[in-house]
Amino acid sequence: MKIFRWLTAAALCVLPGLAGAADIDGSRLSLLWGVPFAGILLSIALVPLLAPVFWHHHFGKVAAAWGLAFLLPFAVVFGPAVAGASFVHALLAEYIPFVILLTALFAVSGGIYIRGNLHGSPALNTAILAIGAVLASFMGTTGASMLLIRPLIRANDNRKHVAHVVVFFIFIVSNAGGSLTPLGDPPLFLGFLKGVDFFWTVAHIFQETLFLVGVLLVLFYVLDSWYYRRGQEVRAQDPTPDTRAIGFDGKVNFALLGAVVALVLLSGFWKSPVVFNVAGTEVGLPGIVRDVGLVLVTLASLWLTPKTVHADNQFGWGPMQEVAKLFAGIFLTIIPVIAMLKAGVNGPFGAIVAAVTRSDGSPDPAMYFWATGVLSSFLDNAPTYLVFFNTAGGDPAVLMTTLAPTLAAISAGAVFMGANTYIGNAPNLMVKAIAEDRGVKMPSFFGYMLWSCGVLVPLFIVMTFIWFR
Repeated sequence: MKIFRWLTAAALCVLPGLAGAADIDGSRLSLLWGVPFAGILLSIALVPLLAPVFWHHHFGKVAAAWGLAFLLPFAVVFGPAVAGASFVHALLAEYIPFVILLTALFAVSGGIYIRGNLHGSPALNTAILAIGAVLASFMGTTGASMLLIRPLIRANDNRKHVAHVVVFFIFIVSNAGGSLTPLGDPPLFLGFLKGVDFFWTVAHIFQETLFLVGVLLVLFYVLDSWYYRRGQEVRAQDPTPDTRAIGFDGKVNFALLGAVVALVLLSGFWKSPVVFNVAGTEVGLPGIVRDVGLVLVTLASLWLTPKTVHADNQFGWGPMQEVAKLFAGIFLTIIPVIAMLKAGVNGPFGAIVAAVTRSDGSPDPAMYFWATGVLSSFLDNAPTYLVFFNTAGGDPAVLMTTLAPTLAAISAGAVFMGANTYIGNAPNLMVKAIAEDRGVKMPSFFGYMLWSCGVLVPLFIVMTFIWFR
């Protein structure tokens, strides 16, 4: 992809002296360093509305431009070593593992075809969303989303209104459903790597998850039933004819999906002293084995899946390319923003960090819930989780016991509020791209936020008064 060539070329200009690069001191940064990040977010929000044809052909160039708008001035001001080390860290420690895992899940789930023609009634649609919510905590929000979004859209291809189905799918399957295990969502997996017990989350935010998913399913059923009863909602002729019985093609991908889960778990449980230092970034052997294994799983899926399955699924790399290109820019431009947050009360975002602490010095779970959640809506929710995990002390033994309400608030905020925007969690953008590729007219960036503010935010307020006071 061109964006990688451009960003890598820029990095080569700042590589000399990487070994001596130090971490970025966020307290020294001005808020102006956040402009490229704000720029790419606004581009994602506005350009598809104002210039859709331009965006369709050049969104990768726009992401690269904002990435370079941060990296090159940063190299001039802070030196090639610091800029280069930051680039390498974002690439090796965050972006490459992120894209490899998404690609593996995208390829494997895209190799499973649910054959037969489901008919998108309110009851069936609600059942699919409920199944997806359960699967999300065990195969990840990305895996569950990629497995179910295509059959869900196909089941509703005879419906006039489909966008609301996809929006609630993002709310439930791509986000809230992944809150019970470290396999469900990247923030929880990072917590697992930091020492949080595998089953701690399900024990401490199960009620919150059950409430959120349950209410969303009820609201969806009521809304979908209202649409379903309207005149001319269901076309006389279904574009997908009834053919074979319901079943699965590409079953080998279920085994490969199990391999993905095993590799992710292995990288968390396996502790190895073997560490490679690449330009100041430590890359552990378990992570390397995981990523190489995921690449092999992806290749195996593409090789073993019959071409007819990919054809029936209308499988294509367009959605994955869009996510990879846009998140390349996001992961790069977010570097100074995360550094400023890590600076705590001494940084430009000191007011945010101070707001999560009560006057007696104890953490305020409600503020942690909202601070983590709001930032997770616009920043990547994984590093945001880590920022507030460390702000609350960073000791997993204390956070799981004495400060359990605080860790529960951080976990819930990062996972649940990733649904507030298209960029809060990677599957959101992938589901949107697949839906649009199938002809569904999805809400714009701000149009989607109207849905989230109208449906999710009131539920988050209720949850605050019940669980996070």
